[in-house]
Amino acid sequence: MKTSEKIKSMIKAWEGCRLKAYKCPAGVWTIGYGHTAGVKEGMTITQQQADAMFDEELEKFERQVRPIVADVSLTQNQYDSLVSLAYNIGVGALNKSTLLKKVKANPNDLAIRTAFMQWIRGGGKILPGLQKRREMEANHYFSN
Repeated sequence: MKTSEKIKSMIKAWEGCRLKAYKCPAGVWTIGYGHTAGVKEGMTITQQQADAMFDEELEKFERQVRPIVADVSLTQNQYDSLVSLAYNIGVGALNKSTLLKKVKANPNDLAIRTAFMQWIRGGGKILPGLQKRREMEANHYFSN
């Protein structure tokens, strides 16, 4: 399964694109659409580089999420939402999450919506942007 164009657009909108390195709320140097690997203070990139980084990063998350949900029958929207969440919190965090346990037990369990909402903090604080993103990911997860 590959992520849909719809969720790609949503992730880009949620992440925003910055062509100059900045520190995210968790204090990590970030550039482009949430790219962190190898980013240093003062770094700049072009829009073309940001788009290429996004595509590479998203493919990496798809490759990492696929095997952890391989034994679960997911809809496209469910898969999309899990990749989006992993893109934001990391595959390691997703893999250890209550949300993933619930998905594996029953991908249609309505408690999964609440589990998305456990991931709304950045730098130890509740972030309104993350709260809105998780609501939209949960809504996408449960839509047809």
